[in-house]
Amino acid sequence: MTSIDTELLTVPSYVQEAWWTPQNTPAGAPIVRDANTGEPLAKVSSEGLDLAAVVRYGRETGQRNLADFTFHQRALKLKELAQFLNGRREELYEISAKTGATKIDNLVDIDGGIGVLFTFGSKGRRELPNSNVIIDGPLEVLSRDGSFAGEHIYTRIPGVAVQINAFNFPVWGMLEKFAPAFLAGVPSIVKPATPTGYLAEAMVRLMIESGILPKGSIQLISGSARTLLDELDYRDLVAFTGSASTAKALKSHPQVVFGGVRFTSETDSLNAAILGPDAAAGTPEFEAFVRSVVTEMTVKAGQKCTSIRRTIVPVALKDDVVAAISARLTEKVVLGDPRAEGVTMGALASLEQLADVRAAVQTMLNAGGELAYGSLDAPMVTRRDGSVGSAEDGAFMSPVLLSWSDPAAPEVHNLEAFGPVTSVIGYDSLDQAIQLAAMGAGSLVASVCSNDPLVVQQLVTGIAAHHGRVLVLNREDARSSTGHGAPVPHLVHGGPGRAGGGEELGGIRSVHHHMQRTALQGSPNMLTAVTGVWHPGADRHFDGTHPFRKSLAELRIGDAFGSELREVSLQDVTDFANSTGDTFYAHTNEEAAAANPFFPGIVAHGYLLLSWAAGLFVEPAPGPVLANYGLENLRFITPLAAGDSFRVTLTAKQITPREDQDYGEVCWDAILHNQHDEIVATYDVLTLVAKTQEPVDGGAGTSSMLS
Repeated sequence: MTSIDTELLTVPSYVQEAWWTPQNTPAGAPIVRDANTGEPLAKVSSEGLDLAAVVRYGRETGQRNLADFTFHQRALKLKELAQFLNGRREELYEISAKTGATKIDNLVDIDGGIGVLFTFGSKGRRELPNSNVIIDGPLEVLSRDGSFAGEHIYTRIPGVAVQINAFNFPVWGMLEKFAPAFLAGVPSIVKPATPTGYLAEAMVRLMIESGILPKGSIQLISGSARTLLDELDYRDLVAFTGSASTAKALKSHPQVVFGGVRFTSETDSLNAAILGPDAAAGTPEFEAFVRSVVTEMTVKAGQKCTSIRRTIVPVALKDDVVAAISARLTEKVVLGDPRAEGVTMGALASLEQLADVRAAVQTMLNAGGELAYGSLDAPMVTRRDGSVGSAEDGAFMSPVLLSWSDPAAPEVHNLEAFGPVTSVIGYDSLDQAIQLAAMGAGSLVASVCSNDPLVVQQLVTGIAAHHGRVLVLNREDARSSTGHGAPVPHLVHGGPGRAGGGEELGGIRSVHHHMQRTALQGSPNMLTAVTGVWHPGADRHFDGTHPFRKSLAELRIGDAFGSELREVSLQDVTDFANSTGDTFYAHTNEEAAAANPFFPGIVAHGYLLLSWAAGLFVEPAPGPVLANYGLENLRFITPLAAGDSFRVTLTAKQITPREDQDYGEVCWDAILHNQHDEIVATYDVLTLVAKTQEPVDGGAGTSSMLS
C-alpha cells in the first residue's frame, strides 16, 4: 500500500442516522482525484456495509417517521431545506470546483438542485391535499341507487426509493429524485457515482446538519452497492441514471424481473437540434441555434445526458453553421481550472472519462467524421494560479466539432461521446430531418429552431414520439427559454428507447411514481372516510348551525346547509337580461326558446341562478368564512323555466388547512334542485376559512364574490 493510500480518508456513507466508513478500507479501493490537477482527494469504499440493515431501516424507521406528516407538511420541509441550503452554497461551490465544474456549471447542478426543492415545496402545497391520499379521477357510480361506487386513489409505496445517480450531476441528480420521493412520503437510499460522490456526500452532510428531515428520510451509500437489489422487493423502487449497459444489467436482476421491484431508468441519449430551412444566417433563429449548440457543448464540459450530440441543419446552411459554431467557441471558451478567473469550461470528471471520450471521437473520425474544430491533443489551459500551460494531470479536452458528409453514418446516431462533442449533419427535406432525428432510437430532448409555424408543426409532430421533451426555439422565446439542456421540475424528464423509457421530474407526476394507484370500491360513506373528501350519497350533517358559522376547528366533512325554495319569475329573468346585457334568445324570446330542443320556453340564466344561490346559502354576518375565491366543476344540468323554483344544498366537501397560515381552504359541494327535485346545477364553491373563531388580521365576514 502506497503512502497516498494510507494518508487518504475514505468518503463516508450515512446510514441509520450515523456516518459510517469501513474499519479497514481495502487495498485497491478506488481513489477519486481533483479533475483539474489529478491530486488524490479520497478513497471510496463501502466494504462491510450491511445493506440489508440499510434497507430495513428505511422501510421501518423512515416510513414510520414520514407517515407522521401530510403532503403539505413535507412540502414545507422541502421549502425550509431549500432555504437552509441556499445559505450554504459557497461551501458546495468550493468542493464542486474539484469536479471540473465552473460557476455556470454550479448554477445548473447546485442551484438547480436546490431549485427543485423549492419547486416541489410549492407544488406540493398548491396541487396536493393536506393529507396522505390522492384521488385520481372522477367517481364511478356502480349501483343504481348510488350506494356502491368506485374511484382510484394513490397511496405511497411501503418500501424505499433507491436512487442510483450518474457522475455528471452529483447534486441536481440526487435532489431531483429525492424531492418527489420525500413529498410522497417514501424514504430515499442514495447511491452516487464514485468519481463525484464526494460532492453528493457534502450535500447530504448539510441536509443532515439542517435538522429538518425526519430520521430515515435519506441514507447515503458511498461506494459499491452491488448486492443492494438483492435486498429489495415489490415494496421498493429503483430510479437509475447512467449508461444503458448498466441499466440493462440492473433491469435483468431477478428482484426486478421476478420480485416486482419497480425500476425506472434514464440512460444514453443522442439528442438532436434541428435548424429550420427558414433560419438562415443573420436571422434571430440562426443566432439562437448557434448559442444553444455551443452552450450544450461546453456547460459541464458537455457531460450532460441532455447535451446536443447531433446538430441537424439544412445542407445549404451547413457551412454557415460550422463556421458560426467554430467562431463562437473560439470567442467564448476559456479552458482551465474553474478556480482561475475567466475560465468558462473546466475539466471532464476524471481521466478515465477523458480517455473514453477521446476513444469515442477517434472511432467517429475513423468512420468518416471530419474534424471541423478542436483537437484530441492535450490542450493548453489556464491553471489555478492564472498561468497558461499544458493540461498536465487534469482531465481537460478541447471542444470538438465534427462534420459528416454522410448524414446517415451509423456512428453519428449510435455512438455517444459524453463530452464537449457534437456532430453537424445536413438534410435535404423536413422528412429527412425527421428520419435523422429518429435514428437516435429514442432521446431525452430535441430542439427545433424555426420561426415558420408550418415547419415547426411538421418537425414536432414528426419527432415527438421519439423524444421525452421537445424545445421549440425562435425569436419569441430565445431569451426567456430555460434552454435545450435544462430539464425543469415542472415537466417530465426522460425519454423512450435508448433514453431508458423512464420519466423523472414532471411535477406531481413524479410524486405519483412513488405511489401505488389502487381501485377503491365501497359505499359513499366509506369512500369519504378513506379519502377525507365528501362523496355524493354520503351522510350530510344538518345540526342547526350554519356551517359558515364554524371555524376549521369546528367544521367537519359532511356538515351541510339546505335552503328553502325560491321562485324565479319571468320578470326576474327579463330584469337580469336587461341589467347584464345577456339577452340571449332563450331568456328573452318565448317562440325562439320553445323551438330549441333543450328549452321548454324562456329559461333563467345560469348565472342568475348562481347569484341567487349565493344569496340563499351565504351567512351575511362576520364570521370565520373570510372570502369566496372561486368556483370549480360547474355544470348546468336541467334548465329552469320562468315561474319555476329552486333550492340549494351546500355540503363541506374537503377541508385543507394551510400549515403556515391561520386559515385554510374549504371546498363546498353545491347542488341546485328545482321544485320537482331534479338537479338544475352542480359545482364546487371555494372559500377561505379561519382556523379558529378569533378574528384574522385583514379578514372580512362572509363576503362572497358570488353575492
